[in-house]
Amino acid sequence: MTAVLDHTIAPVRDQDESGDFYTNDLGFKYDGRTGMNDVFAAIRLNDSSTLDLWRSDEIPGLSHHYALALDRAYLDRFFQAIKDSGIPFGDEPKEAANIRDPGASTNAKGETLSVYFNDHNGHLLEIITYE
Repeated sequence: MTAVLDHTIAPVRDQDESGDFYTNDLGFKYDGRTGMNDVFAAIRLNDSSTLDLWRSDEIPGLSHHYALALDRAYLDRFFQAIKDSGIPFGDEPKEAANIRDPGASTNAKGETLSVYFNDHNGHLLEIITYE
């Protein structure tokens, strides 16, 4: 049996501001309102998964870590967009603002290049490539 992550829910203080960050700054597509009573703002990550932004006043510090695997060309474009936006980044999770280029890491399928940064809600984001 193979399991594929369909969606994950990220608590955010402001869905519109967070949606703008994920679409305008990072280049993902806004996929509309979803869930019972349209409580989520869905960000389309790929053809089979979304990041569902849920408005909440309770956001636990850095306990939320989201890792997104990209092909190398897309990681390079994504990383350039992060730098162009002035978003602090780093090469390791505990130093997500050390302004170092992608660093080596080990993830679900083996060795990667990884870049870490925080969104404005404090979630630690990691972009990786296995290529």
